[in-house]
Amino acid sequence: MEAQLTAMRGELVGYAYRMLGSPSEAEDAAQETLLRAWKHAGDYDPARASVRTWVYRIATNVCLDMLRHAQRRARAVDFASTASPGGDLGAPLPETTWVLPILDRSLADPADVAVRRETIRLAFVAALQLLPPRQRAVLILRDVLCWPADEVATLLETTVPSVTSALQRARATLRKSDLPPSSPLSDAAKRSLLERYADAFHRDDVAALVALLQEDVINSMPPFTWWIRGRSTVAAVMAASDGSCHGARLVFEQANGGLALWQERPTGPHGEFEPFALLVFEFGPELISSVTTFLGYRAPA
Repeated sequence: MEAQLTAMRGELVGYAYRMLGSPSEAEDAAQETLLRAWKHAGDYDPARASVRTWVYRIATNVCLDMLRHAQRRARAVDFASTASPGGDLGAPLPETTWVLPILDRSLADPADVAVRRETIRLAFVAALQLLPPRQRAVLILRDVLCWPADEVATLLETTVPSVTSALQRARATLRKSDLPPSSPLSDAAKRSLLERYADAFHRDDVAALVALLQEDVINSMPPFTWWIRGRSTVAAVMAASDGSCHGARLVFEQANGGLALWQERPTGPHGEFEPFALLVFEFGPELISSVTTFLGYRAPA
């Protein structure tokens, strides 16, 4: 069983991340799940459930415990914007405030990430946080992991009608959320946009960079509640910039099932480039629809 449990770590991180909205908490939850499973391996009864169902029951209970006294994680757009070109960013809020990105290498194998990447999008994970924890678990297990209703009922120690009712309520809540639709752009088209974005950034070409953004683009910078909407507003903010990004570079990364960019600055002891922020993107029909710059982001060790 030990090898089977070890092999499940990546998928458990993905499940816990969707539940919790935090990569570090997801890592902690996966670790706690495996520790409990190893500790209680002698109690496992194959006549009652498969190993996978048994482990996911432990994982779900761990996540529900962690969510019991936690506030709902949010995005900057969940706060009233007071942003203005050249204005102050305001006070940063604690890390526990935010839905945070996760690097793809923290998840299961690349093939699984590719199949389920729409369900690991930052916007989708943020929308999940609108759901009560048990509804969240039901929706992830049924609609993301495609478990049958009777297996979910066994895992949650409830009935199939209860699972069906919870799923219907969860789906209704998501339909009412402002979850943006999936972009029709191909992976190659998205990469081309971000290559041009990085090139414009490196050349300090604000006009070329802004041209890659759709008209109603949203730009935000957690841990600040500061956010702005609109291509012209983004251009005005960049024009009023203090130049603190000069000398920085953008480096490709894979996060939340898609392409992201590290912003790095030469701040190391000998001038080495170090990560300063992680930029996560959403795409519209043709252009970039949102840019979320997670200042000071560090991936879990």
